[in-house]
Amino acid sequence: MTTTRKDAHENDTHPIRGRGAIAASRQSARLAKAAARREAILEAALDEFSARGFAGARLEDVAKRAGVAKGTIYLYFADKEALFQELVRFQIGPVMSAFAAALASELPLKALIDQAIEIFTREVFGTRRKQVIRLIISEGPRFPALAEFYYREVLGPLLKAVRARLQRARERGEIADDALIRFPQLLGAATILAVVWQGLFDRFEPLDARAMIRAYFDRLFAWDRRPG
Repeated sequence: MTTTRKDAHENDTHPIRGRGAIAASRQSARLAKAAARREAILEAALDEFSARGFAGARLEDVAKRAGVAKGTIYLYFADKEALFQELVRFQIGPVMSAFAAALASELPLKALIDQAIEIFTREVFGTRRKQVIRLIISEGPRFPALAEFYYREVLGPLLKAVRARLQRARERGEIADDALIRFPQLLGAATILAVVWQGLFDRFEPLDARAMIRAYFDRLFAWDRRPG
């Protein structure tokens, strides 16, 4: 049955359907406003944690930075630790998804590492996300629960995926032995160095992080010394 122009107009102006559309529109606007407020709180939390550390950061200061009442924070986060954990998920989650997609691909190992370098330099080193890594390095020893959370949510899954991909690489003859499978932490050494150096010494000697990390991998795998 074909809907006429008149029928369509009547559907649009039907009082019940019209009220439903208005309600749906208002609900959508409320959800968007809540999401924006939550993101503002998380961005403010990154500023406060970075400036004062986990112990020194206060929720009232986070609220002030975000332009909300302190009580508003509790609508989204149970306490400061929950806020910190969600900050990690919010900042690092998208990067982890990008790394997971790359690791699941069938790219040759060298091409995969080139892609991973670009993801890191563009999405971590070139953004505020590097501040999360600095926070884990500085605050983890004093607050083991934060380090445990980061390992469980970020490092543990990443190391597992990397080991699996390196095992496939060894089976294909792309790596000669199992050293990197046993110690995949070596793959992240240059990225951690880049983050630490930029925070401490960049004003004295600026670091080209992309070039340094690429040089590290070239020497780790000796690709630059292989024919072709």
